[in-house]
Amino acid sequence: MRVAGLICFGQNGIVQNCLADPSDNQGNEETVPEPAKAHLGQEPATTQLQGRDQILRAVVQHLRVIFRSIQEHSRWVEKQCGVSAAQLWAMWELFAEPGLPVSRLSRALSVHQSTASNMLDKLERKGLVRRERSGPDQRVVRLFLTPEGVSLLAMAPRPAQGALTDALQHLPDQVVTDLESGLAMLLAAMRVKDEKAALHPLSEP
Repeated sequence: MRVAGLICFGQNGIVQNCLADPSDNQGNEETVPEPAKAHLGQEPATTQLQGRDQILRAVVQHLRVIFRSIQEHSRWVEKQCGVSAAQLWAMWELFAEPGLPVSRLSRALSVHQSTASNMLDKLERKGLVRRERSGPDQRVVRLFLTPEGVSLLAMAPRPAQGALTDALQHLPDQVVTDLESGLAMLLAAMRVKDEKAALHPLSEP
């Protein structure tokens, strides 16, 4: 004689026999719809959007900190020694390799040659840099620090090449590569951009 099981309510209101033999339920298991299975283990769309928004805000804040830090560093450098951060970097390049032509100096600074010439004009008026012509036709202009320029460097703050370049040089190669790729994609997505700024230092007006 078989004992009848108790009737109780299971999940989702489904009536079950609480004392029934488990083998009697084969083929009658509660099934999860296929669409629901597809979402098991996945975060809701709203959670994913919130995570993306947080990352976007963090990126914007990081960029603000970078730009503001560069501006503050340049103001501090100019207050300390009377020249901008970019001008100080140019002086360090001339100290490391006296007699550089303007073309090579501009490449070292990652600026346009005309921008480098404008910086040199300011440094020359302050008596910190001098130009010398050389070569058969006197067309090659080589650059040197004056004694006053050397004295200024002795008390100038570091890093010589600027806060941004110094930080980049301390990053691993793969991080720098990924950063360049990501920034290139960001620039491509921007509707308003000044591509001429690529060869103009942030510390120069």
